[in-house]
Amino acid sequence: MKKVTIIIPNYNGMQFMEPCMEALRQQTCQDFDILVVDNGSTDGSCEWLKEHDIPAIYLADNTGFSGAVNVGIQAVKTPYVILLNNDTAAEPEYVGALLHAIEKSKRIFSVSPKMIQMYHRELMDDAGDMYSIMGWAYQRGVGQEIERYDRPCHIFSACAGAAIYRREVFEEIGYFDELHFAYLEDIDVGYRAKIAGYYNRYCPQAVVYHVGSGTSGSKYNSFKVKLAARNNVYLNYKNMPTVQLVVNSLPIAAGIVGKYLFFKKRGFEKDYVEGVLEGIRTVGNANRVPYRKQDFWNYMAIEWELVYGAVLYIYEFSRRQVRKKLEKPQDF
Repeated sequence: MKKVTIIIPNYNGMQFMEPCMEALRQQTCQDFDILVVDNGSTDGSCEWLKEHDIPAIYLADNTGFSGAVNVGIQAVKTPYVILLNNDTAAEPEYVGALLHAIEKSKRIFSVSPKMIQMYHRELMDDAGDMYSIMGWAYQRGVGQEIERYDRPCHIFSACAGAAIYRREVFEEIGYFDELHFAYLEDIDVGYRAKIAGYYNRYCPQAVVYHVGSGTSGSKYNSFKVKLAARNNVYLNYKNMPTVQLVVNSLPIAAGIVGKYLFFKKRGFEKDYVEGVLEGIRTVGNANRVPYRKQDFWNYMAIEWELVYGAVLYIYEFSRRQVRKKLEKPQDF
């Protein structure tokens, strides 16, 4: 049996499939199987997969990212799974580096690779996902110079667009929350793993190039803004005990105001508000993580990480703003 199954969720992404598959054919480590989970595509993806004899599960409807990868994870028996977006191209050492990193400790739940922007290869796309006390999730390193992220480190959670996971841990903490459909589901599952005492790592030796928003079509759109805002409510409610929610209520409220002002500048403030309100109305449908006394110190460590996440966000945001000013043509 192979060590890992690469699970590729696909929804009308035929334009990305060939370069994605070609990169996997070039891997130096071939100790993996491939499984595509198609989310009811209508662009010819299913026909292409069958024509090229690529193992696939064909779903009748679009179940979102969470639904698709859950089907894939539960269909395989390998010790590890790599979840890989179709709009990626992995460097030859990608799979081997991820396997080497996750096998260093049984307490590692996931490992996130060095994700670089496909069309701006001097800039980072993601060096692991972070979460902050304001309730802001963000891509560590996004828009920064790639050479600044060459050291392995702990991260809050892995980006499920190209990360490796220890499959048996899902049976303990639960799978990706299908209530999320898409967006923040990887932060949520990484959060649950941390509560249970596992941790997540960043591996810069595993490199993958990422188009970004290959399925949703753009960085910001009404669908994405509304869904992410709703899921943010679920994320906090599910993973923070009541006391922690109360303690963090002011920073979270400030974070909501900050996000509203951010999206107002981009014309998506109504979508954001609708998403937050929908999250509040339907939060009772979310399954909270049961509080256990033995997890107390894990919660304390997470609280510290949330504070650190806020500081890191401010630092990286400031660096991006300085970079933009330096790149802006000067009038003389």
